[in-house]
Amino acid sequence: MNKQQEKSVRAIEQKLCIIGDSTVQLWGMTPAQRLKKQFSRIGISNTVSVEEAASYGGSVIFARADIVVDTPLIDVLTTGNELALTLEQSDGGRAVVICTHGSAVENVAAVFAGDLDLTELAIPASAPSQLGAAFWGELRKKETPYVAEVSANGNQALEWRMFMGTYKGATDFVTKFAWPRPAFYVVRAIAPTAITPNMVTLLSGLVVVAAYFLFADGQYGWGVAAAWFMTFLDTIDGKLARTTLTSSYWGGHFDHGIDLIHPPFWYYAWAVGLASAGFDWSTGFLWTIMAIIMAGYVLQRLIELVGKLVLGYHIHVWRKIDTVFRQYTARRNPNLFLLMIFAMIGRPDWGLYAVVVWILICLVIHMVQIVQVLMAKRAGRSLKSWMD
Repeated sequence: MNKQQEKSVRAIEQKLCIIGDSTVQLWGMTPAQRLKKQFSRIGISNTVSVEEAASYGGSVIFARADIVVDTPLIDVLTTGNELALTLEQSDGGRAVVICTHGSAVENVAAVFAGDLDLTELAIPASAPSQLGAAFWGELRKKETPYVAEVSANGNQALEWRMFMGTYKGATDFVTKFAWPRPAFYVVRAIAPTAITPNMVTLLSGLVVVAAYFLFADGQYGWGVAAAWFMTFLDTIDGKLARTTLTSSYWGGHFDHGIDLIHPPFWYYAWAVGLASAGFDWSTGFLWTIMAIIMAGYVLQRLIELVGKLVLGYHIHVWRKIDTVFRQYTARRNPNLFLLMIFAMIGRPDWGLYAVVVWILICLVIHMVQIVQVLMAKRAGRSLKSWMD
């Protein structure tokens, strides 16, 4: 039986019991609804009442109804081992989730109510920072996960923390620094509505097409505006999916598929539009430029793929310098920034030159990275991520 099968068996055997009540909503859900959804996504869909838990001799995850738990901690709570998850000492250190046998429900409820000291249960207790779950491979980031209490009001700071927790640790400077605050308010507004992440992704796909035709027509101002709007929507759909726990296999491939395919088409449309904007480019020169851009784009992606196969994770989180480089490497947003700057000074042709030069520089850097990875592997050195 492999690890995934063992995890599935444990999930079937474990049950969830939520004690108390809270009507406060975060991202369109009460804390209890959120907990049920988090655990159901890994197979624990059987939520039992306090009375039902008392008659169940197996493992039960007891959780207070007024807390939120960061996603990386869910796996830690589903091992089947006895564990008390506490708030950090700076937040009071109280137990808010306790994994134990169902017959202990009365004592667990007493601990949650503050009527019984946790030490009376003789269960190992840990705060999130003590559980070694700081590296979240899916989002390529290093961050101490959180567990927090929800108050009757004033939860914007908690929502901000939850929102920022959905960001990748290795991403471009626009996504990292420009979009978080406006994206937070947009996601916060639409989370309780019927708008789904896939709807946002579909809209971003339509905007991709609009930007293409604007670029091809030489309308660089409107084209850049549409392109930036698309990159903003690209931030919105992922954050909406993660904050509302509605991410899916199809949605992920839909989003990443658009991200992977469209940039070269934008560069081509930009080159085509130069004639309409009054710049005389020969067809041969245009295709030479496009060949360089396409070759650089594909080769960088291949290098990243080889790096992931060798390392077991994304090459941009191998060393800290690799993560910093990811902010500026020749991907869509940094390249779009270059195009925008030169369009603003009336030289969109120079913008395309700048993209070509930056792609070639980044390609050389990527080649150096992968050579260093292969040399480290051959020498038997540790290939552990600096975030792990």
